[in-house]
Amino acid sequence: GDDAEGGPCVLVRQLQAADYGKGFLELLGQLTSLGNVSKEKFLARVLEIRAGPEYVYVVEDNGRIIAAGTLLAERKFARGCGMCGHIEDIVVDGSQRGRGLGLVMITALTRVAERLGCYKVILDCSEQNQPFYERCGMARKEVQMARYLLDP
Repeated sequence: GDDAEGGPCVLVRQLQAADYGKGFLELLGQLTSLGNVSKEKFLARVLEIRAGPEYVYVVEDNGRIIAAGTLLAERKFARGCGMCGHIEDIVVDGSQRGRGLGLVMITALTRVAERLGCYKVILDCSEQNQPFYERCGMARKEVQMARYLLDP
């Protein structure tokens, strides 16, 4: 079934150590270059981020991770020492696209940001993905700049 916001009814949960064997890294590899991430590195990172300020969420279906996204809660001095949520690494498995899982992930991460007390959520995306994020309730604002310190 679908929920009131138009996405499918699926469980969105935080990343767990067991997700190493459920295709999480392979899914993330559909979005970006991973480099060498051993099981040991993966497990260490899961432990490091357990308490935030990074929150990695996934959707699992039939024992495989099919969607993922990250919220980074930035502690600011602005807005009375408020917090800004940065949404990163949104990815839906190529075989699952078109089911509304991207909307589900953006909605879930936005709700987490609200619960954490963030005054806004922001993200960077390609020009081709702008219409999707607008459908998720985001609006274009300003310009992203980047300087890679290591080979991307």
